[in-house]
Amino acid sequence: MSVTIACVKSSPVRPALPYAASAATVALLVVVYRTVLLVNPTTVALTFLVGILIVSANWGLRPAVFMALLATLAFNYYFLPPIGTLTIADPQNWVALTAFLVTAIIASQLAERARREAQSAHERRKETEQLYLFSQQLLTSDNAAELLNKIPRFIVDGFGVASAAVSLPNRPDIYRSDSATHVLDIHDLQLVCMRGEPKIDSEARVAVVPLRLGVRVVGSLGIAGAALSRETLEALSSLIAIAVERAGAIEKLSKAEAAREGEQLRSALLDSVTHEFRTPLTGIKASVTSLLSNRGLDGTQRLELLTVINEESDRLDRLVGEAAEMSQLDAHQVELHFGAHQIQEAIDDAIARLSTALAGHAVSTVLPDNLPPVRIDVHRISEVIAQLLENAAKYSAPGSPIQIASEVKNRSLMVSIADRGPGIDDFDQSLIFEKFYRGRNHRLQVQGTGMGLAIAKAIVELHGGEIGVTSQPGHGSVFYFTVPIA
Repeated sequence: MSVTIACVKSSPVRPALPYAASAATVALLVVVYRTVLLVNPTTVALTFLVGILIVSANWGLRPAVFMALLATLAFNYYFLPPIGTLTIADPQNWVALTAFLVTAIIASQLAERARREAQSAHERRKETEQLYLFSQQLLTSDNAAELLNKIPRFIVDGFGVASAAVSLPNRPDIYRSDSATHVLDIHDLQLVCMRGEPKIDSEARVAVVPLRLGVRVVGSLGIAGAALSRETLEALSSLIAIAVERAGAIEKLSKAEAAREGEQLRSALLDSVTHEFRTPLTGIKASVTSLLSNRGLDGTQRLELLTVINEESDRLDRLVGEAAEMSQLDAHQVELHFGAHQIQEAIDDAIARLSTALAGHAVSTVLPDNLPPVRIDVHRISEVIAQLLENAAKYSAPGSPIQIASEVKNRSLMVSIADRGPGIDDFDQSLIFEKFYRGRNHRLQVQGTGMGLAIAKAIVELHGGEIGVTSQPGHGSVFYFTVPIA
């Protein structure tokens, strides 16, 4: 209660302060020039005039006019003969007094005008700075929906308004700075958007303006709780319209680019899978045809053809299995059976699984003693090692060595497979683990679907590890992955 009373009592004091200061200034000058400094009336008049200009520059025209009238009376009473009366004996003093009063009032008006223009220029500069910051904020998002959700809050924070809302004809939602819907009515926003004419209520301090992009209206902007200038409102609407159109264009471009890349991926997948599936089918078909057409084949020849059929069938089965596994990994439908295992188990299983593919290479294993057990699905990690070993065997010259090593790093166990192959350039290294991607320089010489390394990466990441490659063209490559220690 006491706080409310204090506020009520202090409210009339603040407007009266300039008048009180003006009266005190006149009284102080009278006392100084009457008792301390004895000067001529011209000096007194000029001093009063300076004081009036200062009051006008700081507090406006009304306090300055009040001080001019008060100074005129004091000047007449204390400094123009006959002193001590408000009468003027000499007609020249009438001219001097009138000139003083007119000069003081005109000077007050000029000072007030200069003050208003300076204040207006300051406000325009501040609004320009705010518009610049606002334009920078509009560039922070390329997503149209995210941008529309941010714009009202940007306006509230940057321009000191109470509430803001944006409406677009092609979107059902009204994007608001707060949950209040009664201030900026949806009907007003939609009406301004349809008509393309602003609706400004100065008394209620509510403005709704169209968002124009040239002559085209792309939406409407509502602002409540602040009286922004017409120029600022137009600048805001133009900036928002440009930003919304830009975000929409980027979204369309991104969708078109994604569709194009998807089409390229589907084409690459179709070409790769078609080629890889056709190769074993061709071998099987040729062998079966030979068996059916040449009934005079001896046992050795028949065994060779049956061996080809068996190997190519296994290869075809592996291709189908890789495609199915890649699909399951993408859908996160793979169930892992974790346990504490020595990495040696997965390495031995992978080497045994690839005994035929590794027959032409000297595979060495360098493992420190007393390696800690790791928390893995041993079958899946064996599959990762097998993929990396097969990759090394494919791209290395016959007879070149392959080394498997392991070491502990930061509570993880790192396994690396090093080969003496042609190496991988920097561009291919950044894409080598992507689905269906195969090195540019070897995709025609070496068979494959480009799914092996992608499968290995997905399995390692499901274990909470990382996979990567270091390579120098002409000096081989080192593929490595990490798994957590149990």
